[in-house]
Amino acid sequence: MLRSSIRLLYIRRTSPLLRSLSSSSSSSSSSSSKRFDSAKPLFNSHRIISLPISTTGAKLSRSEHSMAASSEPKSLYDFTVKDAKGNDVDLSIYKGKVLLIVNVASQCGLTNSNYTELAQLYEKYKGHGFEILAFPCNQFGNQEPGTNEEIVQFACTRFKAEYPIFDKVDVNGDKAAPVYKFLKSSKGGLFGDGIKWNFAKFLVDKDGNVVDRFAPTTSPLSIEKDVKKLLGVTA
Repeated sequence: MLRSSIRLLYIRRTSPLLRSLSSSSSSSSSSSSKRFDSAKPLFNSHRIISLPISTTGAKLSRSEHSMAASSEPKSLYDFTVKDAKGNDVDLSIYKGKVLLIVNVASQCGLTNSNYTELAQLYEKYKGHGFEILAFPCNQFGNQEPGTNEEIVQFACTRFKAEYPIFDKVDVNGDKAAPVYKFLKSSKGGLFGDGIKWNFAKFLVDKDGNVVDRFAPTTSPLSIEKDVKKLLGVTA
């Protein structure tokens, strides 16, 4: 009985304190909750922010692409090369002519036969609108080591070359002359686009289009029939 009375007295005395603590805790929790609820969220995952997207870059890209496409060479006449003296030669001066373009060399095993037959072919058809454009190149066995002056003198003196001989160029690799990049892309070879040796030949029609390509071992006179066909010569 005494023990029950003590327990009841304890409960009565502590109940106000417990109620006070409970009330305080509840108030604090409610206040915190209000503060949290009233605070603006740093990021709302449900909100989609529309950012202005500029189309200027895309339009410029299309414009640039169009300009690049329009500036790409369409024919041989779009190129300018250097002659043996370093002067610019606009290849459009050959419009309306059939051209045979050859990378030549002075110390090659094919030199004598090719230079001899090129001179014969040129002599026979130059009056019909036929031209040979010779581009010296030293990329194959270092067989064209001379200066432009020495190369021209060799070809003109020994083989009576009357056709134009241009500045020495590379025909393969990163430094290949632009005109040769165009020729190769227009007519690939049997084993790839690269020029294989001295005296590779490209035949170009009167409109500046590359119509055929011949291996270095193909003799100039063996393609006479192709030249005649483009010239419209029957005899």
